[in-house]
Amino acid sequence: MTEPNSQPQTTQDPNAPLVNPQAVYIKDCSFEAPSGPFMSQADGTPTVNLNLATRATALAQDMHEVVLQVNLEAKLGDKVAWLLELQQAGAFMIRNLPANDVANVLSIAAPNYLLSFARSTVAELVTKGGFPPFLLPLVTFEGLHARAAQSQQPNPSPAVN
Repeated sequence: MTEPNSQPQTTQDPNAPLVNPQAVYIKDCSFEAPSGPFMSQADGTPTVNLNLATRATALAQDMHEVVLQVNLEAKLGDKVAWLLELQQAGAFMIRNLPANDVANVLSIAAPNYLLSFARSTVAELVTKGGFPPFLLPLVTFEGLHARAAQSQQPNPSPAVN
């Protein structure tokens, strides 16, 4: 005979704010090394160009997909050593937050969360391509969010006397 659970059941407030990752996954990924790791090292250390972008899409009520797009191009002189494109994605449950806070989660907190997964994937792919690992730098998504918000605001009209 089983005994009833004697511990008190805690009920969660259904109106409490909630931000919870539901899944983290690679949405798309591509790695190319045209010459493999056999490029001449005479040109020195490769120059790596990094471009990051984020986008968010509503999947259902309270469920959002955030995608961190990472594009990397490593060159030795004028030759491409390797190219990497990664879409690191996550599904996030977001409930009971004001619209401004939801926007902050989608453009700051969620990309920050996804960055560590993207960093690991990038380092692993570059290493498996025969090159020394590339570590994505730390990114301030707060600054990117502020810049994007500022660029979307209309310019004030000049005052007329």
